[in-house]
Amino acid sequence: SPPHGTKQRWLFHQLGGEDVGRGEVCNMINKKYNEFLPSMQSAEDLVSQLEGLSSNIDLLKAGIENEVTQDLNIAVAEFTELKQQLERDTLVLSILKKLQEFDTAIKEYNTALLEKKYVAAAQQLEKARCSLKMLESRKGFELKILKALGTELTVQTQNMLYHLGEEWQKLAVWKLPPSKESSSLESVMHSELHLRTVPSKEEEIAGPPVASVLQAFAVLGELHTKLKIFGQLLLKYILKPLISYPCLQPFTEEQSDVFILRFKSKEPNLDHSSPMEVFDKIKLIFEVLHKYLLNVPLEQPAEDRKNGRVTLAELLGDAIWEELSDCLIQNCLVNSIPTNSSKLEQYVEVIKSTEEFEKALKDMQFLKGDTTDLLKYARNVNSHFANKKCQDVIVAARNLMTSEIHNTVKITPDSSVALPRLPNPGAGDHLKMQKTSKLLHNNMVNLENETKLSQYTFSLPTCRISSSVEKLMELAYQTLLEATASTDQCCIQLFYSVRNIFQLFYDVVPTYHKENLQKLPQLAALHHNNCMYIAHHLLTLGHQFRYRLTNILCDGAATFVDLVPGFRRLGMECFLAQMRVQKGEILERLSSARNFSNMDDEENYCAANKAIRQVLHQLKRLGKVWQDVLPVNVYCKAMGTLLNTALTEIVTRIAALEDISAEDADRLYSLCKTMVEEGPQVFTPLPEDDKNKKYQEEVPVYVQKWMTFKELMIILQANLQEIVDQWADGKGPLAAEFSAAEVKSLIRALFQNTERRAAALAKIK
Repeated sequence: SPPHGTKQRWLFHQLGGEDVGRGEVCNMINKKYNEFLPSMQSAEDLVSQLEGLSSNIDLLKAGIENEVTQDLNIAVAEFTELKQQLERDTLVLSILKKLQEFDTAIKEYNTALLEKKYVAAAQQLEKARCSLKMLESRKGFELKILKALGTELTVQTQNMLYHLGEEWQKLAVWKLPPSKESSSLESVMHSELHLRTVPSKEEEIAGPPVASVLQAFAVLGELHTKLKIFGQLLLKYILKPLISYPCLQPFTEEQSDVFILRFKSKEPNLDHSSPMEVFDKIKLIFEVLHKYLLNVPLEQPAEDRKNGRVTLAELLGDAIWEELSDCLIQNCLVNSIPTNSSKLEQYVEVIKSTEEFEKALKDMQFLKGDTTDLLKYARNVNSHFANKKCQDVIVAARNLMTSEIHNTVKITPDSSVALPRLPNPGAGDHLKMQKTSKLLHNNMVNLENETKLSQYTFSLPTCRISSSVEKLMELAYQTLLEATASTDQCCIQLFYSVRNIFQLFYDVVPTYHKENLQKLPQLAALHHNNCMYIAHHLLTLGHQFRYRLTNILCDGAATFVDLVPGFRRLGMECFLAQMRVQKGEILERLSSARNFSNMDDEENYCAANKAIRQVLHQLKRLGKVWQDVLPVNVYCKAMGTLLNTALTEIVTRIAALEDISAEDADRLYSLCKTMVEEGPQVFTPLPEDDKNKKYQEEVPVYVQKWMTFKELMIILQANLQEIVDQWADGKGPLAAEFSAAEVKSLIRALFQNTERRAAALAKIK
């Protein structure tokens, strides 16, 4: 601890004073103590009061927990129960109110129905329906009476509809044919529609019966159903027959209280009525309906109400216009589309008539809104003309393709498709060409080659084609000519329709005539010619029309040249397939010749001779079948190929023999001589025999193995020296046709093994 003096100063400092004496310090301590003692006493009193207050709080809390909370819970439970009771009572009260409304509505409905106030009755039924719907929507509160109420409402609704139906049947009475077949003209003639024009006296008080009945139907939501049924009857028995049968005319008869609509018949001038006539007939029907039945304004039900009041005509139009429009398009406007572009200008009358027809229907409120599909179809005549023309062209082309092929016409280099002369594409080119040619003639030496090509150089050779193919090509030319006078879009469609004709030919003809093309050589030859004829025209077809078509096609698109290889291949493949069949038959017949061996045996010789005769007969028959059909060059090549097949087979069989006796050689020579003498006679490409000699003399040109066959005949009759002379050290005619090995083999077969034969064999090398 600090020193005594220091302690005093420290204490004094703590007491807030300065360095003072001991007595002063004691006085200050006493003073501070006296001041502190009351504060301490006061704090102790506060603590004592606080403890008492805390004790009271605890007692109060215990009292609340034990008594007040219990009373509060009881009060809340009672309040909840009272609230639920109030909700139940309110619900019961609302249900009773709805039941009262339902009962009142049914009573008022019955009263209105007895007085024939159909609109009021229908409205009361709707009120009853709304009340019942509200009652049924109350979940958790189900009454057994609701089922009975629903049944009662259904019964009363059906009763109401029955009465309305009776009234409707009085307003519009249908008299339909008794038979179920209503599509025939005789049945349609018995159809009648009777419309009541004057309301009966007892109904005049309730207002116009038509409006009352139809408004009641509208309130009950059954108007659309009734109108749909009425519209279907109207379409089936009146509107569609008027469109389909040109001879039908609407006939009206007005009596005292009824208007009768029926038909009368007259002789039609055409197979199809003009659109103007059809529109006039349909317009008359709608005018009658509008006057006597449909000019009735109606209030739509709340859920259907869009524009407030509507007329019955508008509702009927909504129900039947789409089907009626389709019928008018398919059975009237389609038939009126021109088949020739020159008649397109006259179609303006049809468009105008269609516009007037739609305007009249809009004035009667059958139609609403903008242009319908009917008018759009009429205005789009160019597109429909193109579509119809293209369809007609394809149908006509297909009919030609599926007709008989064997009806033929002869085509010569002078032949041309019957086509009107096309105008000169370059207006001033001819004059310029003349001036230029004169200038060249005056100033330059003529360098033209004196040798000129024949005018038939690029012509199709004389042959026969199917008359249907000639007509098909004429159809293509006529269609392209039609395209030159058409609009751009129509021109493009017609051009590609012509291309489609040829693509269709490529696919249809080989399939449709497949069996005949395989079995009948003449039809195969005709098909070959047909394809070559089409390919020949396709080379220049596009060029002929290039500058007459639309600009889109003038830039190189107007061509058919790409189809040419396909058609040539199609014709060649068909004819080559027939050639393979004929080759197979030739080889099959020669296979029965018993390899031309042992001809000294009479049976073997007869078999070989028969085979040779059959082959010649087959070739002669083919020669007659293809005569005047194939072009001469094709004919000669084909017959030469088949004859060459026979000769090659005979040479191969004889050259393969290992032993040929002298008698065998004579008989083989006799058989070969028959082939050489009669083989050329199968070349008869022309009907005139004197003109065929030229081609019979040219047989070596078309038969590759002809000289080989003749050399074989020489060998069969020659001696060893003659054979050696024919060989001539590999430079003779025999060496040109046979190899050394083949000649040696024949020598060994024909001659016995002697020194002379050995010497001769030694020279063959």
